[in-house]
Amino acid sequence: MTAMQPIAFEQRPHVLVLGNEKGGSGKSTAAMHVIVGLLREGYRVAALDLDARQGTLLRHLQARAAFSAARGVPLPQPEAGAVHPSQAENRAEAARQDEEQLAAAIAAFGAAEFLVIDCPGADTALSRAAHARADTLITPINDSFVDFSMLATVDPDDHRVISPSIYSEMVWEARKARFARDRGRLDWIVMRNRLGAAEARNKRDVGATLEALAKRIGFRTVRGFGERVIFRELYLQGLTLMDLKEAGIADRLSMSHVAARQEVRTLLAAIRKGPPGDVWGRARQGAALAPAGAGS
Repeated sequence: MTAMQPIAFEQRPHVLVLGNEKGGSGKSTAAMHVIVGLLREGYRVAALDLDARQGTLLRHLQARAAFSAARGVPLPQPEAGAVHPSQAENRAEAARQDEEQLAAAIAAFGAAEFLVIDCPGADTALSRAAHARADTLITPINDSFVDFSMLATVDPDDHRVISPSIYSEMVWEARKARFARDRGRLDWIVMRNRLGAAEARNKRDVGATLEALAKRIGFRTVRGFGERVIFRELYLQGLTLMDLKEAGIADRLSMSHVAARQEVRTLLAAIRKGPPGDVWGRARQGAALAPAGAGS
C-alpha cells in the first residue's frame, strides 16, 4: 500500500487591515497599538505600510527602534515593510502590479501569525487590494456625522440611513473578492474613535444610527480611543501605552491613561472575538494536528 500524503495547510498570517478613505481618523495610532498589543501577547506580528508616501506607520516603528537602541530598552518590534503604488500609466496595468506587489509582500511575511496593514486615507487600487485580502477590517471613524458620511448617506432630519456610501460598497466588493479567492470571510469592525468624555445628544444619535447601519450592511462596532494628548506625545518616541513601564514613565500614569489602556484592550478583545472564518486560527490548529505521514 502506498503511504498517504500529509495534509497540506496554508501557512499565512491573519491579515488585519486598518482602512478608511478619510484622513485624520487615528488609523495609524490604532494600527501601532494593535501591533504592540499582539506582540506583547506573544504573537509573531508583521506590519505593512501602504501609505508609503506619508509613511506614518513606518516612521513610528523607526522611532521605536531608535528609542530602544538609545535607551537600551528591549521593546518588542514587528517585522515591517512598505509597498509603493505602481507608476504604470495604464490604470488596469497599475492595479495588476499593485495586486502582485501586495501578494508578494504578504507571502514574505508568511512566518507571522498576524499581519497588520495600514492603508492610505484615500481610494487607491492598493488599498482596495488590501481590503480584498483582509481577514479583519478595522475602520476608525471620528464620532460625528461628518465622518459617518464615509459609511452612508443619512437623512438630516431623522438620521435615517438612506443608502450605503461608496466606501461601504467597496467593502462589499472586497468581501465578494475575498470569498471568491479562498472562501474566506471578512470580519468588519467599525471603531468609534476620538469619543468625547461628555454624553451629548449628537453622540447618542451617531451611536444609534451606526447600530442601524451595522445590521444593514454587516459590521460590528467597538468603542475606540478617546481624544488624548498622550497619543501624540508617544508617537514621537515610537511608543504605545503598553510600553510605559519599560520606558520609565509609568509613574506618570493618570486615570485618563489607565482608561486609554483599557480602550486598547477592548479593541484587541473585539478582534479576537471575530465570527467564524479565522483562517489563521484554522491553519495553526490544522498544522498541529496534521500527520507527518501514515501507511497502511
